[in-house]
Amino acid sequence: MENKRAAIELSIGTIVIIVLAMSMLILGIVLVRTIFKGGIDVAEMTTDQLKNQVAQLFGDDKKLVVYPDSRHIDVEQGKTSGFGIGVKNVQPGSSVDTKFSYEVIVSDPDIRKKCNVGERDAEDWIVTGRSEDNIQIASGDSTATKVLFEIPVGSPLCTIRYRINVKVNNQPYASEIMDVTIKAA
Repeated sequence: MENKRAAIELSIGTIVIIVLAMSMLILGIVLVRTIFKGGIDVAEMTTDQLKNQVAQLFGDDKKLVVYPDSRHIDVEQGKTSGFGIGVKNVQPGSSVDTKFSYEVIVSDPDIRKKCNVGERDAEDWIVTGRSEDNIQIASGDSTATKVLFEIPVGSPLCTIRYRINVKVNNQPYASEIMDVTIKAA
């Protein structure tokens, strides 16, 4: 009789440990997801926070970086979200007269077929940071800015590729892509 009682107590103890371990695992996953999701929301970052994130992405020879560096964001209909871009002046012999500019355009030839929306409409969803001219960046220095989207409710749920084109003194300098996936509200 004593041996059966010990076996039952051991089984209950094992079940309790398994339940506690699963609870801790789930809480850990939720915490990690919250941390990573919060770190990517560019719309709510301050300018200094964005500059710090972008500065970490620059290598010695990188001219243009995008944040998040996965080059993909999800934008929920009816909400503001976006990505950050950073431009670094690595031009040899650049002076104060060196003028940078950038423009964000749709770079998706099949947008009408796969999303049932035109390039102009997709570019109109960019509410802040679509383009900027006459950006002065000292030699070896960098700057960062936000590109924010507001996707209207009822827009098609699809992925659109945007291209960031940077010019220096009206000459091509660097280019990167960013994929934007529209999610339901």
